[in-house]
Amino acid sequence: MELQQFHYDNKIVKNFLYATIIWGVVGMSVGLLLAFMFIFPSVTDGISWLSFGRLRPLHTNAVIFAFIGNAIFAGVYYSTQRLLKARMFSDVLSKINFWGWQLIIVAAAITLPLGFTSSKEYAELEWPIDIMIAVVWVVFGWNLIGTILRRRQRHLYVAIWFYLATFVTVAVLHIFNSLALPVNFLKSYSAYAGVQDALVQWWYGHNAVAFFLTTPFLGLMYYFVPKAANRPVYSYKLSIIHFWSLIFIYIWAGPHHLLYTALPDWAQNLGVTFSVMLLMPSWGGMINGLLTLRGAWDKVRTSPVLKFMVVAITGYGMATFEGPMLSLKNVNAIAHFTDWIIAHVHVGALAWNGFLTFGMVYWLVPRLFKTKLFSIGLANLHFWLGTLGIVVYALPMYVAGFLQASMWKQFNPDGSLFYGNFLETVTEIMPMYWMRAIGGSMYIIGAFVMIYNVIQTARSGSKVEDELAEAAALSKITGRKRGEKFHTWLERKPIQLTILATIAILIGGIVQIIPTLLVKSNIPTITSVKPYTPLELEGRDIYIREGCVGCHSQMVRPFRSEVERYGEYAKAGEFVYDRPFLWGSKRTGPDLLRVGGKYSDSWHFNHMYDPQSTSSGSIMPSYQWLIKDKLDKSSTEGKMKTMADLGVPYSEEDIENAKQSMDKQGKQIEKNLYDDPDFVKSYEADKAYAEQNNEDFVEMKDREIVALIAYLQRLGTDIKVKDNNEVSTSN
Repeated sequence: MELQQFHYDNKIVKNFLYATIIWGVVGMSVGLLLAFMFIFPSVTDGISWLSFGRLRPLHTNAVIFAFIGNAIFAGVYYSTQRLLKARMFSDVLSKINFWGWQLIIVAAAITLPLGFTSSKEYAELEWPIDIMIAVVWVVFGWNLIGTILRRRQRHLYVAIWFYLATFVTVAVLHIFNSLALPVNFLKSYSAYAGVQDALVQWWYGHNAVAFFLTTPFLGLMYYFVPKAANRPVYSYKLSIIHFWSLIFIYIWAGPHHLLYTALPDWAQNLGVTFSVMLLMPSWGGMINGLLTLRGAWDKVRTSPVLKFMVVAITGYGMATFEGPMLSLKNVNAIAHFTDWIIAHVHVGALAWNGFLTFGMVYWLVPRLFKTKLFSIGLANLHFWLGTLGIVVYALPMYVAGFLQASMWKQFNPDGSLFYGNFLETVTEIMPMYWMRAIGGSMYIIGAFVMIYNVIQTARSGSKVEDELAEAAALSKITGRKRGEKFHTWLERKPIQLTILATIAILIGGIVQIIPTLLVKSNIPTITSVKPYTPLELEGRDIYIREGCVGCHSQMVRPFRSEVERYGEYAKAGEFVYDRPFLWGSKRTGPDLLRVGGKYSDSWHFNHMYDPQSTSSGSIMPSYQWLIKDKLDKSSTEGKMKTMADLGVPYSEEDIENAKQSMDKQGKQIEKNLYDDPDFVKSYEADKAYAEQNNEDFVEMKDREIVALIAYLQRLGTDIKVKDNNEVSTSN
């Protein structure tokens, strides 16, 4: 049989590998800064683009899409070429994939700190960047499928199955969750509202974890673990069961992020059922990975690559056991909104994704540079720093989560809350926040050790950007051979495999989302709920811009402790005009759904100017720029028109009179502030201060803080609770 010579493209792999390392350090550094902000909340006071609310989505996006995303591309581009015995389909597409992805990351790094955000978890980027993501992702898929079609290896190895499922599913998730109507270049409103938006977002959010942080890494596990151990995969049959059951079941599990919320019970229960079922295929994959190392445990003791991979697979097993457990309603009632979730997320990210990436880097770099790793000792040092860092990070967060939940739910004998002040729980867990910062520091120090090791390894080697290889050409086979099993036939039919995988992932999304969007009885309306006034709408956008949803929920669950602390539990009809929804996923501060009318306007003003002045011991940073900055009203009519196009009942008269409405409501809040003896300044003193400091004097009614106060004072004031504790509704 005649062999064909060709070259593997190593340059694209190196580029993605360099980007992985660089962005990894950036993302982890921002995360470490955020960890220290819990301890020193005023460390970036006065700098709007360094505030916690704006940096949090930068951290998550940098780690997920920059660090882990580039690692995925590096591993896929390396392994795909060798599994298919073919160079990537197009060098041009490879370059577009690389530079396009880096451009997206830079765009995120600029826009998120500037406050341009949709606020949707793991999908915060605004619509032009969303379009860029879709285009670059299609380029990646085009390159991948093109390579598959011109392969020299007949059967598609299990890693390729996972890569295909990743491409298809992430495309579907991203496109449908990102549907929005633009107001201007960097502002849009979600196509979905309230409960519907929450369901679509967590259909995306949970499956971004599933199909961006899990399935591609399982593909990498199936390639790199056998390579590093020089052992075959433990069970081919188990890999088939693992793949199909995982991609079918995972897509149903999103609603377990919304238990005890205003989401319809049937959707919550579906999420719980499939989340529990998810344990089996997840652990099947973990077992397949660990048992691949059977007979190679002596090598594990001496190989830092395998050490990283063993801990990574173990971390995957722990996270995928904990996920189904957290989906049980009685467990979720304790864990949700607490630091337990932070621990859970970081076990997955730091151990599973981080350590598998580190193991892959240590395996790839010597091979890409045709040399040996500079220092096994430094790699082992990195391993132990990282492992201890994960433990020191995660364990205190578990303790903090349990402590928060138990303190929130305790009552006195007379039925009052034992810890009535939310800040009592914050004060109690401060030592845990110190431990988290220490653990995070250890982890990132290990990453810097790796960087030094990689640089020295690269210096000692040589660049081989086009690696010579040879393989026999693929002969054409039509039809299914006699005695050939269905899956064996499917493994050489990439189009059919992709179609079946697409069908498998679409079923769950269709069953859950379509009824919620189309069946009105799922979201009963409340007659007293009205659209936000123009000033409240602008205030809500400021709330979104500043990332307040990162620390405050707007979802009172039907628990005695929460109703006692916050007020009447949330109803689906309250959120019909909320685009996007702002239910939140973590309570660093108290829930704000019923905060309207609870405090005076001046309290909110002082709280934003200096949180400690109103809440002693608060770890909330100040937002002093809101006090000084003038509210931009130039897009208000455009925002209302966009909302009206999406179904919010703003009349043409409402839109035409927006400026007058804002002026009237702003004047009333201004009067409330200046009439309040607790307010820090009078009108005259305020104006004199501006003149003394050569600043333009902005009327109080025209400042951003007034719009935010208008929004906060509106929250939870629409519903009318009857004596029998029911809400007036109409379908």
